[in-house]
Amino acid sequence: MAPQFTVIRDTTPDSAILKGAVVAMGNFDGVHLGHRAVIAAALEMGRAHGRPALALTFEPHPRRFFSPNTPQFRLTDERAKLRLLAGTGLAGAVVMTFDKARAGTSAQDFIHHDLIGRLGVSGIAVGYDFHFGKGRVGSPSLLVNEAPRLGIEVDVQPHVDIDERPVSSSAIRIALAEGLIDEATTMLGAPWFITGEVIHGEKRGRDLGYPTANIRLDANCGLKHGIYAVRIGRGTARLNGVASFGRRPTFDNGAPLLEIFLFDFKGDLYGQTLDCAFVGFIREELKFSDIDALIRQMDDDSARARAMLAAAPDAFPRLGTAD
Repeated sequence: MAPQFTVIRDTTPDSAILKGAVVAMGNFDGVHLGHRAVIAAALEMGRAHGRPALALTFEPHPRRFFSPNTPQFRLTDERAKLRLLAGTGLAGAVVMTFDKARAGTSAQDFIHHDLIGRLGVSGIAVGYDFHFGKGRVGSPSLLVNEAPRLGIEVDVQPHVDIDERPVSSSAIRIALAEGLIDEATTMLGAPWFITGEVIHGEKRGRDLGYPTANIRLDANCGLKHGIYAVRIGRGTARLNGVASFGRRPTFDNGAPLLEIFLFDFKGDLYGQTLDCAFVGFIREELKFSDIDALIRQMDDDSARARAMLAAAPDAFPRLGTAD
């Protein structure tokens, strides 16, 4: 049985905090390979000193606070991020509320009050480009300089490159917006996924022989509209399928919707929460002149999705429990 993943928030009493832990600090949007290098460094530091290792992150994302009216395509909402962090072997996560008070906290106060005073950290792992504190004055070099006086260890991880290109959340967003699923998967270390509740749709799929489970994604989701090979998580079960994300130009050109057809499955999924991992991009969304042409294309899409999924039988993010 996996150890419990503990989530520490601003409201958590001091008596319930794992004092002396090592922390991996970052926003961790997507928990990609660069983030995982920081987490691995924290885990190794924790093992070396017999200390638990935690992630330290912020919610909402600081970009949301500083630019509230600018659409933000997040790779992972808070719960998805915590589930990914829980799957890394960390003992827990510290989730700090990013609000006006936090934004106005100086880097030195953050170090002395939050990291040392409240958390009592024994070590910090951080990425080369992580900044914190009012005006983003806090930096990895500041932590390194302060470490001897504070009696803590600091590990600064360099950027992770793939084909001489740095891995970043921004690069992954761009890849998803262009339908480059393989590229996004490589940078993440696993397929990108979303979680949502199955809702009622127009039920056109039933008439076409392709009944779908429909999920409304976040309005700011920047995923390219098109057809995808997907693997669904329903609890611990894994189901394969083909999905359309877009506006259904053949029918109504309405609000974007994720429509999932599950292979070899019969049952009622309405109201259930599913994880949907995007394993491969098949084609762009198209408008068809008649229903027969659409069905022939859907048959072809399904065959291609089955082949993609058969070639990646284990493709699914490693998720833990963080409720």
